[in-house]
Amino acid sequence: MKKYFKTLSTLFLILVTINMNAQDKAKTSALNAHQQSLATISALTATGNLDQLKIEINTGLAVGLTINEIKEALVQLYAYSGFPRSLNAINTLMAVVNERKEKGIKDKEGIAGSVIKKYEDRYEQGRKTLEELTKTPQKKPAPGFGEFAPRVDAFLKEHLFADIFDNEVLNHRQREFVTISALAAMTGVESQLQSHISFGKNTGITDEQLVELANLIEKKINITQANTIRKIISQPEVPVLKNDMMVRISEIEIFPEYLEDYNIILKEEASASVKIEPGVIAIFPMFQKKNPTQIRIIEIYADKASYESHLQTPHFQNYKTTTLKMVKDLKLIDMESLDKETMLEIFIKLK
Repeated sequence: MKKYFKTLSTLFLILVTINMNAQDKAKTSALNAHQQSLATISALTATGNLDQLKIEINTGLAVGLTINEIKEALVQLYAYSGFPRSLNAINTLMAVVNERKEKGIKDKEGIAGSVIKKYEDRYEQGRKTLEELTKTPQKKPAPGFGEFAPRVDAFLKEHLFADIFDNEVLNHRQREFVTISALAAMTGVESQLQSHISFGKNTGITDEQLVELANLIEKKINITQANTIRKIISQPEVPVLKNDMMVRISEIEIFPEYLEDYNIILKEEASASVKIEPGVIAIFPMFQKKNPTQIRIIEIYADKASYESHLQTPHFQNYKTTTLKMVKDLKLIDMESLDKETMLEIFIKLK
């Protein structure tokens, strides 16, 4: 009898374990903690949001990314988001690492890494790496831009796809996560994003991971940029304007002697915001006819995240710092729509 109950107990424990494992598997994210953090770091680097980047670098180190893995991602991003944002991000990483050291936190340094040399000729190595990523033959030089601008083709092959992509700190799949995340956060690069999503799939990135990456971009950047991924992988796009649209009226009084200079700066900032930022629906500056020093600005953002992203942009930072002495009085009035349904139909931002 004891043997019978012992057998039943064993079977019961096995069934419970199987059930718990099944539940754990169901809860498993398509992106692990490393991938989520690496993607977020890349997106924030591309948009220049250094305050949020600092937070995410701390998160990345806490979940086990090594210093050199993050460093390598930021080096890679100079090729996609430019040296200024890459260097700003590297300086942010350096500051975070030093702060954590002062607190007694020991982060993993990770391997320093070196280029995995496959060919003596660096152009040939880059060309072969690109063939591996694209699964298609790569002509020498690249048709079109490579024939028109051979130096760009050389930089692309010899440096990006040889020196960077073949550095052993990150594998090709990780590097495509970095690239796709950065391109998804940026405007005007949809064709490059589409290409790298194709490359990423060739490295093993799944549609499920890309769906989750889109959700991550929506949360950390904005809905419109997340939709660029969804569109490419044939997933339903999320409406840009939702009921959490943010509307604000800025009431500003300008010192008369600065009025002309202020109007020029404000006009440039408003224009850049609407043209460049997908989450900015409208920034509509006006002045009172009888009193031109009284400025009113209607600001409409897709959501709060878009507003917070707007505050980090170079054009807004330039506006904020250069007009500080010109402003006599400032009131920011948050508004709420009486008819959100109709407003959503009116304010549709064309791509």
